[in-house]
Amino acid sequence: MAYEFERKQRIAILGGGPGGYEAALAGAQQGADVTLVERVGIGGSAVITDVVPSKSLIATAEASNSIRSAVDLGVQFFLSGESGTPMQPEVSTNLAAVNKRLRTLAKQQSEDMKAGLVRAGVTLVRGEGRLDDANTLAVTEGGRQTQRIEADTIVISVGASPRILPSAVPDGERILTWTQLYNLASVPEHLIVVGSGVTGAEFASAYRALGAQVTLVSSRDQVLPGEDADAAAVIEDVFRRSGMTVLSKSRAASIVRSDTGVVATLTDGRVVEGSHCLMAVGAVPNTAGIGLEEAGVQLTESGHIRVNRVSRTSVPHIYAAGDCTTELPLASVASMAGRTAVFHAMGDAVNPMEIRNVASNIFTQPEIATVGWSQKQIEEGIAQGYIYKLALESNPRAKMMGIKDGFVKLFARVGSGTVIGGVIVAPKASELVFPLALAVEHRLTVDQVARAFPVYPSLSGSLTDAARAMHIVL
Repeated sequence: MAYEFERKQRIAILGGGPGGYEAALAGAQQGADVTLVERVGIGGSAVITDVVPSKSLIATAEASNSIRSAVDLGVQFFLSGESGTPMQPEVSTNLAAVNKRLRTLAKQQSEDMKAGLVRAGVTLVRGEGRLDDANTLAVTEGGRQTQRIEADTIVISVGASPRILPSAVPDGERILTWTQLYNLASVPEHLIVVGSGVTGAEFASAYRALGAQVTLVSSRDQVLPGEDADAAAVIEDVFRRSGMTVLSKSRAASIVRSDTGVVATLTDGRVVEGSHCLMAVGAVPNTAGIGLEEAGVQLTESGHIRVNRVSRTSVPHIYAAGDCTTELPLASVASMAGRTAVFHAMGDAVNPMEIRNVASNIFTQPEIATVGWSQKQIEEGIAQGYIYKLALESNPRAKMMGIKDGFVKLFARVGSGTVIGGVIVAPKASELVFPLALAVEHRLTVDQVARAFPVYPSLSGSLTDAARAMHIVL
């Protein structure tokens, strides 16, 4: 008797960042024949040159700040001088050692992810990939085509790269993008950061904590212009108190090398001299020249791939995930988009992504975590909600820890009291926002949140305090 076996569905993935990685695992889990093409390393820029190394650097900066602020808690550090008298030591950072550590962590994470894909049965192909037609990936390495991969479903997850301005071309030594910072041998004497968005603010905060003089060039009235206004105000105040120079309403006309460092000329005529300059003026998707338009995939004017809520492009069997798409440029969103894409392609049940329910975090000191609708949207009438803000300094655990900056802000829908969003400004806000994310995702009311038992004392207790206060309002 002859048996006919159904052929496995073939999935080809271009790009091994968070979106491509999760798509590959999801496909293997569903029994598909999965091939992933990656040119640099599994994990992509998120692991190798972005999220993992930058947050490792920020962790070092936080440790440095903790040592400096320990005096406020009664902890003092002394060295014995030659006469035996105590001397206050200086807190310094061995940036070469720090960068070696974070590069090692990034490599380890990439290798761990690669091993996970191999165990799952994913075929890994190293090289540059492009769509040869709507069903085929052509792979080249060293300028020579190595193979063609035919697939039933294709997932594009090629990420994005730092935006380069013609008037400030990075040289990798003095004028840098955020991918080039990790080769510095010592803390910059004076770092000029151009751009006060998330990336610029995070690195400005970190390098100031590491001991660098920092000048932050911001084109807007306030740093972090796209974030909650109250949160941005706290961060800018912290920046200025730390000794950082913040130049608001300023744009860089040009950045050039000098004999001793860099010279930044602003559009208003001011000139700032520093030892190094970080260009943090956004990112561009890596979608050019990989055959997307020829295959019929629609792009925006900025080059981002248009996708719907299940990560599908204008070509039914081609999906896309990550920073190369029109979705939020977050690793968590890329991961979810990759899984959603493959599950949808293979006929599994999926819940279309609701971007408003995505929690995001800015790793300044203190951090800013947000989820759901924003206060601006409520004030503009896009969403109907009550707003309650509670200063963190009233929290008993915050007092014990010496925390003076930050707050918890909750948004609840008018009538039902359903939690529709929130903002947390606090140390480790990224860890505190998860209960809010659960409340938003599962449509809990402020009364339901208030009935939960937080640990006493704890920073998370401010969430229930705010929820309890909103019961009076509602």
